[in-house]
Amino acid sequence: MKKSYESLNSLLERSMALQTSLILFEWDNETLAPEDAGSYTSRVIGVLSEEYYRIMTGDEMGKAIEACEKEDNLSDLEKAIVKAAREAREDLICIPSQEYRENAQLIADAVRVWTKAKKSEEFDSFAPTLEKVIDFKKKFASYRKKDDQKLYDVMLNEHEKDFNSELLDEFFSQLKKEVVPLLKEITEHGKQIDDSFLTGGYPVEKQKEMAEFLAEYVGFDFKKGVLSESAHPFTTNLHNHDVRITTSYHDKMDSSMFSVIHESGHGLYELGIGDDITQTPVGQGTSMGVHESQSRFFENIIGRKESFWEPIYGKLQELYPNKLNDIPLEQFVEAINKVEPSYIRTDADELTYSLHIMIRYEMEKMIVEEDIDLKKLPDIWADKYEEYLGVRPDKASKGILQDIHWSQGMFGYFPSYALGNAFGAQLYYHMQKEMDFDELLRNEKIGVIREYLRENIHRFGKLKTSRELLKDITGEDFNPDYFIRYLKEKYRKLYGLS
Repeated sequence: MKKSYESLNSLLERSMALQTSLILFEWDNETLAPEDAGSYTSRVIGVLSEEYYRIMTGDEMGKAIEACEKEDNLSDLEKAIVKAAREAREDLICIPSQEYRENAQLIADAVRVWTKAKKSEEFDSFAPTLEKVIDFKKKFASYRKKDDQKLYDVMLNEHEKDFNSELLDEFFSQLKKEVVPLLKEITEHGKQIDDSFLTGGYPVEKQKEMAEFLAEYVGFDFKKGVLSESAHPFTTNLHNHDVRITTSYHDKMDSSMFSVIHESGHGLYELGIGDDITQTPVGQGTSMGVHESQSRFFENIIGRKESFWEPIYGKLQELYPNKLNDIPLEQFVEAINKVEPSYIRTDADELTYSLHIMIRYEMEKMIVEEDIDLKKLPDIWADKYEEYLGVRPDKASKGILQDIHWSQGMFGYFPSYALGNAFGAQLYYHMQKEMDFDELLRNEKIGVIREYLRENIHRFGKLKTSRELLKDITGEDFNPDYFIRYLKEKYRKLYGLS
């Protein structure tokens, strides 16, 4: 009997139960919780966070991990769980317990402050809270940093271990070099695409019906999952039998439609985690970059293909006969792929999306590595949008306050979206060698594609890193050239450019 591992597993089960409770509060906080519950709920979150911290940093946990590391008869999976437990403990033990609890409570409050500020278009009302969030993030990163490691690299490590700012600088530099000229060429010489019919006249109840249909169609299992509504769409999971996604509904129909496909992609990843590792430290997606590769793979590489819509466009026309009955499939597909520089990241077309991420990446590095006056952030944001995308937001909800991430302390997360696009493109070109994508989609066999991803990515959870997954599947390390190739091939064809 592996008594040392059994002791560790017992402690991990207790810590996972607390994490599950915290996730439930997060879900409730952003979906159904009454407005006046805020300050009271945040105290409960603080207590639960402190208890989780106490278990993970306690002597009992430390001794259990050390005992397991001396065992010579652990399986590879058990060794991976022990390693993950060690890493989680090291990330926490350097942080004073009171600060850890204060930060947890602050984040619970910050999300509500951000929500109100966004509604009222008042960045100044959010800035003091954001400053506190940033101070905690910097402080925690300083506790965790090694040698001359940059604070921002510590934050990146929370979301994507295989990448640092040096690698990301090269990646974004390549995107800037290739995407900005392509965008200019499309704007100046590409054919005109009309997408006006996608806006207005789409009842929310019909959008909800379509959202449920699309989530189920791509494979989201409603026996193990829930679809709800929130101000900012997100996915969370308790384990691989309880995964929860949200979307929001807008006047522009395709916004909510692709939002739910995106979140379903996240959900499919978590639903595909192996039963043998769920509810363990390795029983989640391996990185946010890989997570985003799955969500954006379903949203864009699959969901914006004509072959995806061929068997189901009739369903869309049945829901919205007054809007779509006179719109042929080809025109609809062109419209949902239209390139148009915009203010809102979540509504951005596939080509300009990474420019939205590049702006946030540049700003995060400024916020973390420089002593910047936060009151200047709205203007810096607007200047960068004008420079890269040619648009200048005139209010906070279309600019600095559009994303929830900074209120949650998620600095270092945004680059994952762009990496996810690049991971997805690399996977796509490899998978085309092994299956006929379009033929599968035309024949409603999206399950074949989904099963391939489950078998090669989802089931492993955190047992492999992002670059290990890419090497094992494609035989190559991360190569952003595939993403550039994908964008050029797709959009030069769409816009009739030679």
